[in-house]
Amino acid sequence: MSEIINLRQVRKNKARADKQKLAATNRAKFGQTKATRQSDEKAKQSQKRHLDGHVLNQNPDK
Repeated sequence: MSEIINLRQVRKNKARADKQKLAATNRAKFGQTKATRQSDEKAKQSQKRHLDGHVLNQNPDK
């Protein structure tokens, strides 16, 4: 015999989980100081430039 579930509770639990996931995303996105965000952005740009410098050209004619 299968277990009886309450669909209302399932919907509420899913909504709670979605809210918690969104809150975690927002904490990561907006919970940083300006200096930290700028530092992270500089690090990303530096890493991108470093990787772009090591890309092999597939077609040297262009």
